Amino acid sequence: MADHLEASVTLPSDPASVSAARAHVRDVLAEWGMPADADVSDTVRLIVSELATNAVQHTFGQSPTFTVDMVLDRDERLHVGVTDSHPRFPKRLPAAVQQDNGRGLVIIRCLTAECGGRLRIRPTREGGKTVSVELPWTLPPAAEPTAEPAAEPVTTGRQEP
Repeated sequence: MADHLEASVTLPSDPASVSAARAHVRDVLAEWGMPADADVSDTVRLIVSELATNAVQHTFGQSPTFTVDMVLDRDERLHVGVTDSHPRFPKRLPAAVQQDNGRGLVIIRCLTAECGGRLRIRPTREGGKTVSVELPWTLPPAAEPTAEPAAEPVTTGRQEP
Protein backbone atom coordinates (compact mmCIF):
# COMPACT_ATOMS: atom_id res chain seq x y z
CA MET A 1 0.00 0.00 0.00
CA ALA A 2 1.13 3.56 -0.58
CA ASP A 3 1.94 5.73 2.42
CA HIS A 4 -1.79 6.17 2.92
CA LEU A 5 -5.05 6.39 1.02
CA GLU A 6 -7.44 9.33 1.32
CA ALA A 7 -10.98 10.13 0.24
CA SER A 8 -13.22 13.07 1.01
CA VAL A 9 -16.65 14.37 0.10
CA THR A 10 -18.42 17.59 1.10
CA LEU A 11 -22.21 17.49 1.16
CA PRO A 12 -25.00 19.97 1.92
CA SER A 13 -26.39 19.82 5.47
CA ASP A 14 -29.58 18.22 4.29
CA PRO A 15 -31.20 14.95 5.43
CA ALA A 16 -30.77 13.48 1.93
CA SER A 17 -27.00 13.87 2.31
CA VAL A 18 -26.89 11.20 5.03
CA SER A 19 -27.56 8.42 2.52
CA ALA A 20 -25.10 10.04 0.09
CA ALA A 21 -22.44 9.95 2.83
CA ARG A 22 -23.14 6.24 3.47
CA ALA A 23 -22.92 5.48 -0.26
CA HIS A 24 -19.63 7.38 -0.52
CA VAL A 25 -18.16 5.39 2.36
CA ARG A 26 -19.40 2.09 0.90
CA ASP A 27 -17.81 2.90 -2.47
CA VAL A 28 -14.48 4.02 -0.97
CA LEU A 29 -14.24 0.99 1.29
CA ALA A 30 -14.94 -1.29 -1.69
CA GLU A 31 -12.29 0.53 -3.74
CA TRP A 32 -9.83 -0.07 -0.88
CA GLY A 33 -10.66 -3.80 -0.82
CA MET A 34 -13.35 -4.04 1.87
CA PRO A 35 -16.34 -6.09 0.69
CA ALA A 36 -19.66 -4.28 1.09
CA ASP A 37 -21.07 -7.18 3.10
CA ALA A 38 -18.19 -7.27 5.63
CA ASP A 39 -19.13 -6.52 9.24
CA VAL A 40 -16.54 -3.74 9.39
CA SER A 41 -18.05 -2.10 6.33
CA ASP A 42 -21.51 -2.18 7.93
CA THR A 43 -20.10 -0.72 11.14
CA VAL A 44 -18.28 2.11 9.39
CA ARG A 45 -21.39 2.98 7.36
CA LEU A 46 -23.51 3.06 10.52
CA ILE A 47 -20.97 5.27 12.29
CA VAL A 48 -20.88 7.67 9.32
CA SER A 49 -24.67 7.65 9.16
CA GLU A 50 -24.88 8.71 12.81
CA LEU A 51 -22.14 11.33 12.42
CA ALA A 52 -23.73 12.78 9.28
CA THR A 53 -27.16 12.82 10.92
CA ASN A 54 -25.68 14.73 13.85
CA ALA A 55 -24.04 17.21 11.47
CA VAL A 56 -27.39 17.80 9.76
CA GLN A 57 -29.67 17.86 12.82
CA HIS A 58 -27.58 19.48 15.53
CA THR A 59 -25.91 22.37 13.71
CA PHE A 60 -29.16 24.35 13.60
CA GLY A 61 -28.53 25.72 10.12
CA GLN A 62 -25.14 27.16 11.15
CA SER A 63 -23.22 24.69 9.04
CA PRO A 64 -24.36 24.73 5.41
CA THR A 65 -22.19 21.69 4.59
CA PHE A 66 -20.36 18.84 6.25
CA THR A 67 -17.36 16.87 5.07
CA VAL A 68 -16.65 13.16 5.38
CA ASP A 69 -12.92 12.39 5.36
CA MET A 70 -11.44 8.91 5.21
CA VAL A 71 -7.80 7.94 5.59
CA LEU A 72 -6.33 4.45 5.55
CA ASP A 73 -2.80 4.75 6.92
CA ARG A 74 0.17 2.45 6.52
CA ASP A 75 -0.31 1.20 10.09
CA GLU A 76 -3.59 -0.34 8.90
CA ARG A 77 -5.79 2.09 10.79
CA LEU A 78 -8.91 3.54 9.22
CA HIS A 79 -9.68 7.13 10.20
CA VAL A 80 -13.17 8.42 9.41
CA GLY A 81 -14.28 11.90 10.41
CA VAL A 82 -17.20 14.21 9.84
CA THR A 83 -16.48 17.93 10.03
CA ASP A 84 -19.05 20.71 10.30
CA SER A 85 -18.70 24.43 10.93
CA HIS A 86 -20.89 24.61 14.05
CA PRO A 87 -18.76 25.49 17.10
CA ARG A 88 -20.74 23.55 19.72
CA PHE A 89 -19.37 20.16 20.69
CA PRO A 90 -21.78 17.26 21.22
CA LYS A 91 -22.98 16.80 24.79
CA ARG A 92 -22.57 13.47 26.47
CA LEU A 93 -25.92 12.17 27.69
CA PRO A 94 -26.20 10.23 30.92
CA ALA A 95 -26.89 6.54 30.33
CA ALA A 96 -30.19 6.77 32.23
CA VAL A 97 -31.70 9.34 29.85
CA GLN A 98 -34.60 7.85 27.90
CA GLN A 99 -35.37 9.72 24.72
CA ASP A 100 -35.90 8.98 21.04
CA ASN A 101 -33.07 11.12 19.70
CA GLY A 102 -29.70 12.36 20.84
CA ARG A 103 -28.30 8.85 21.21
CA GLY A 104 -26.11 8.93 18.09
CA LEU A 105 -22.87 9.60 19.94
CA VAL A 106 -23.65 6.79 22.39
CA ILE A 107 -24.12 4.42 19.45
CA ILE A 108 -20.89 5.66 17.83
CA ARG A 109 -18.93 5.19 21.08
CA CYS A 110 -20.24 1.64 21.50
CA LEU A 111 -19.54 0.61 17.90
CA THR A 112 -16.08 2.15 17.99
CA ALA A 113 -15.17 0.45 21.27
CA GLU A 114 -16.54 -2.88 20.02
CA CYS A 115 -14.14 -2.67 17.05
CA GLY A 116 -11.16 -1.78 19.23
CA GLY A 117 -11.08 1.79 18.02
CA ARG A 118 -11.35 5.22 19.55
CA LEU A 119 -13.50 8.30 19.17
CA ARG A 120 -12.12 11.86 19.06
CA ILE A 121 -13.74 15.26 18.92
CA ARG A 122 -11.51 18.19 18.01
CA PRO A 123 -12.05 21.80 17.05
CA THR A 124 -11.16 22.99 13.57
CA ARG A 125 -9.15 26.12 12.82
CA GLU A 126 -12.26 27.60 11.24
CA GLY A 127 -14.26 27.31 14.47
CA GLY A 128 -16.18 24.12 13.80
CA LYS A 129 -15.43 20.59 14.90
CA THR A 130 -14.48 17.16 13.61
CA VAL A 131 -15.91 14.05 15.18
CA SER A 132 -13.79 11.11 14.10
CA VAL A 133 -13.17 7.46 14.77
CA GLU A 134 -10.04 5.42 14.32
CA LEU A 135 -10.56 1.71 13.71
CA PRO A 136 -8.25 -1.19 12.99
CA TRP A 137 -8.34 -2.11 9.30
CA THR A 138 -8.98 -5.81 9.08
CA LEU A 139 -10.08 -7.29 5.83
CA PRO A 140 -12.25 -10.38 6.18
CA PRO A 141 -10.50 -13.61 5.24
CA ALA A 142 -10.77 -14.41 1.56
CA ALA A 143 -13.32 -17.03 0.77
CA GLU A 144 -11.66 -20.38 0.58
CA PRO A 145 -12.02 -21.89 -2.87
CA THR A 146 -14.08 -25.01 -2.73
CA ALA A 147 -12.06 -27.96 -3.89
CA GLU A 148 -13.83 -29.93 -6.56
CA PRO A 149 -13.49 -33.67 -6.12
CA ALA A 150 -11.04 -35.16 -8.55
CA ALA A 151 -12.72 -36.68 -11.55
CA GLU A 152 -12.87 -40.44 -11.50
CA PRO A 153 -10.91 -42.06 -14.28
CA VAL A 154 -13.17 -43.25 -17.05
CA THR A 155 -12.88 -46.94 -17.77
CA THR A 156 -14.34 -48.61 -20.80
CA GLY A 157 -13.97 -52.21 -19.75
CA ARG A 158 -11.32 -52.72 -22.41
CA GLN A 159 -7.70 -52.60 -21.58
CA GLU A 160 -5.21 -51.04 -23.93
CA PRO A 161 -2.23 -53.22 -24.89
